[in-house]
Amino acid sequence: MSHQRVAVRCPSCSPAEETVHEVLNRGGGVTVRCSECGQVHKTALEAEATVDRRVIVSQGDESISARVDIPPAERLVVGDEFLVETDEAILTARITSLEKSDGSRGDGADAADVETIWARAVGNVTVNLTLHPKEGTHDESRSVRIQVPGDEEFVIGRTHEYGGEEFSVERILVREDATDYERTDFDFAGDSVLAKDIKRIYARDEDARTRAWSGW
Repeated sequence: MSHQRVAVRCPSCSPAEETVHEVLNRGGGVTVRCSECGQVHKTALEAEATVDRRVIVSQGDESISARVDIPPAERLVVGDEFLVETDEAILTARITSLEKSDGSRGDGADAADVETIWARAVGNVTVNLTLHPKEGTHDESRSVRIQVPGDEEFVIGRTHEYGGEEFSVERILVREDATDYERTDFDFAGDSVLAKDIKRIYARDEDARTRAWSGW
């Protein structure tokens, strides 16, 4: 979702003069981010015409329904990220599909033509791991899931440790809604992918405390 830019005062770095800000969310007051210092705060803007749209955000095995106000001419595109305010929290979400007013789905549309925005929470994400034993065959592999910040970087050839698991990354598959990659399959040393973009990691188990491998 392309963010609008506005000129407002920043309480952190420019309380007396207006600076350029990026509009993050319009629900419950306007949330903006200062382009000079990165401060996120709420402000008041002159009212403009908006449309109210339903958002369904998936987070793990759950889905959360919310509403967002968007300028009708704003272009929505699969892969864009935006903030969604719910009763429980403010979520960073990525658009995965757009349901139009005629019932069809597409990768891009103006807000005026959209009925429901389908999205996925990417602030904190679940990463699927397939772990191979240090010795043995892939038939002895096991699948686990770890919770990590969405902007955490995983690198081919590097050893990572999360959720009681220690592993060396060998291959990463990228999600379909990740738009900043030229490939969807990475296995060269030094290749890196953000957690929020990962479909699955294949890795070598490095945790010496792991119980003895048996058929999984």
